[in-house]
Amino acid sequence: MNTNLRRSWWLVAFSISAMATAAAQNDAAQNAGSRCAALPTHAQLKAALTTARQADNGGFNLDMWGTVVDRDGVVCAVAFTGTNRGAQWPGSRVISAQKANTANAFSLPGLALSTANLYAAVQPGGSLYGLQHSNPVETLVAYRGAGSRFGQPNDPMVGMRIGGVNVFGGGLALYNERQQLIGAIGVSGDTSCADHNIAWRARHELNLDFVPAGVSAANDDNINYIGVVPVPSVPNDFSHPVCAIGGEDNVSDISASLPPVQEPQEE
Repeated sequence: MNTNLRRSWWLVAFSISAMATAAAQNDAAQNAGSRCAALPTHAQLKAALTTARQADNGGFNLDMWGTVVDRDGVVCAVAFTGTNRGAQWPGSRVISAQKANTANAFSLPGLALSTANLYAAVQPGGSLYGLQHSNPVETLVAYRGAGSRFGQPNDPMVGMRIGGVNVFGGGLALYNERQQLIGAIGVSGDTSCADHNIAWRARHELNLDFVPAGVSAANDDNINYIGVVPVPSVPNDFSHPVCAIGGEDNVSDISASLPPVQEPQEE
């Protein structure tokens, strides 16, 4: 095959690949638009996340990433609170999506599990040891597309399944006013305890915290801190370390005073 013919074949193959990629992106965007109708938009997620981040959350007061997925684990929105995508840890973009996927994947219509609730059970000897290695992140989804789109309405993850399991604070299932499980939110960018508190406040801002039941001391999906909840107890079995800063616990009282989950509205 001569050089010109090889070049022609290469151009044809490249064009087909580019068209296939563009078609896949268009299909993903259209898919997200229909299936995410009951979930927060990019603007709503960004606003709720920003409001939540501005409260005292017991961490380092850092900017955050947030992701929302639907009940099938498809990403519906990705946002950040900083001035640009580099104002918060770049690695936390995918972690936030991973947390959202986890909270959705391991919550049920009648029982919510936050990512913080999973920490103790996945430690060596725990009843769920190894869970964190299941359902790996789909790296072709996580790292596709132009970086300039990260955290924007057209983030390359939107419309795609991200996968992943994360077992520390920051992921919460989303329940509407009829206590229907419709997806989850994941937040990352600070200590895992602060992530949980920010996710909790953001979910409350979004009015999607009608949680039916959980394993926390308050029978919801709030974080249970090791050494704070009774031992032995269900909350202790689903507990999480205190994120001490300089050896000081500046977070457990904040988590305990978060807004309570809402009761369902009567028909």
